[in-house]
Amino acid sequence: MTPDPKPGNEAGRQPVRWLTDPFAALGRKAINWVNNLGAATIFLSLGVLRIFRPKQLMKVLEQLYLIGAGSVPIIMLVGLFTGMVLGLQSYHALVKFGSQGALGTLVALSLIRELGPVLTAIMITARAGSAITAEIGSQRISEQIDALGTMRIDPLRYLISPRVAASIISFPLLTAIFDVVGIVGGYISGVLLLGVNAGTYLYRVESSVDMKDVTDGFVKAIVFAVIVTTVCCYQGYFAHMRSDSYGARAIGRSTTAAVVISCVLILIADYIVTSLLI
Repeated sequence: MTPDPKPGNEAGRQPVRWLTDPFAALGRKAINWVNNLGAATIFLSLGVLRIFRPKQLMKVLEQLYLIGAGSVPIIMLVGLFTGMVLGLQSYHALVKFGSQGALGTLVALSLIRELGPVLTAIMITARAGSAITAEIGSQRISEQIDALGTMRIDPLRYLISPRVAASIISFPLLTAIFDVVGIVGGYISGVLLLGVNAGTYLYRVESSVDMKDVTDGFVKAIVFAVIVTTVCCYQGYFAHMRSDSYGARAIGRSTTAAVVISCVLILIADYIVTSLLI
């Protein structure tokens, strides 16, 4: 007869491993997530501290042009059609209750409080955030970042800090542009196309929006700027350390991960900030 497997044998441990492996995998993912969160926090802190080093102004202005000014056309286009669609949908919902006069209030508050900061951040992530990750990732893979260290140039001060500063400045300004163009889009669809009184629309916009609404939108924009810049720069800076790929494929996967993670974190942060400010 074959003796029963002892507790120390592999056969005896097999049922236990079958039960514990899923939990072990979940634990490893949780530990990796915490490690990455801590590393990204330290990465952001070091980048922010280096913003105040001398000779940073020209680099910040360059990134302001690339991140901010370069995103204005797409922000205006998306803001215009978002406002037009919001005005169209809101009109048909309000007319059922005879409240189409409140169209200006609904359009303005929806854009300033919620849609403006969120859609602006997502569009900048798609346009500028992906470019940031790909650029820094290619510099890492081609060992240009290592060369900066060899020349005694701080890579964080040279690559990360100007992008963080430019994003913190650009996101609120682009959000303001999105809000204004979106309100104009709501005017076009509500007043010019659907016949809502122009004076009523503009009066509702003016009377319903106060400074707190604008400030809350800018606070969200700054939070989103920190999130997007940190995630995109972090993914590009450490593209060479990916375990699932290397070389050009690592750059592609890092760029994809940066956009996806940034968009998810934008939505999560939007709920958290809204619950704190409301």
